[in-house]
Amino acid sequence: MKIRWLAHAAFLIEGDGLRIITDPYEPNAILNLPPITETADIVARSSDDDEAHCFVDTIPPGFDLVTATEIVETGAVVRGVKFTAVYSQESIYKEDIVRDNAMYSFTLEGVRITHMGDVGNPLTAAQLAALAGTDVLLALAGGHPTIALTDLHAVIAAVQPKLVIPMHYRIPGPRFAMRTVTDFTSYYPAETVDWPDSSEIELTRDSLPGETRIVVLRPALAQEA
Repeated sequence: MKIRWLAHAAFLIEGDGLRIITDPYEPNAILNLPPITETADIVARSSDDDEAHCFVDTIPPGFDLVTATEIVETGAVVRGVKFTAVYSQESIYKEDIVRDNAMYSFTLEGVRITHMGDVGNPLTAAQLAALAGTDVLLALAGGHPTIALTDLHAVIAAVQPKLVIPMHYRIPGPRFAMRTVTDFTSYYPAETVDWPDSSEIELTRDSLPGETRIVVLRPALAQEA
């Protein structure tokens, strides 16, 4: 399996002969990031109304679309991949308009991956239960407007994923405030954090670590600093 961080909350995940893109963004003036033009078999997104997480127009046609907010009750099986989702919201404390979204999970090559969508609040017991069994957590690591870092740390401690790949933090391009990835990694011992000089990681079920490790990838589509 390959996991490539494109930028922001967008990843290209390859496994079981499939290409899955998560939470594609609109390359507008606020996001200020290059368009996503990779091909995909499946595009999964946490909502259908947030330009930073739902924009599919730059992705070549031919993919099946999964919108997490639409499958919270039923789940979905797309091209043999089972998707589950749990309802969440943007920050109910700091946002003037609070939009719905959903965290979602799927399994490729025996590895269960969870994308945190755009959640902006501490997770409830029910939300944490829905994330149980996660092997790879694609984690919102930039603080407001998403989940606070102290609350994210509590999620990781409760779910205990094997790998955490941070996303949605300050990188060259986006023109709104997010915290740096080192603000997030400072919660963890240095020896548990890997900094590969790459936007991509390859893994198998057998190569997953026994205890949680953080892997900080480089965004493949970030603007020049």
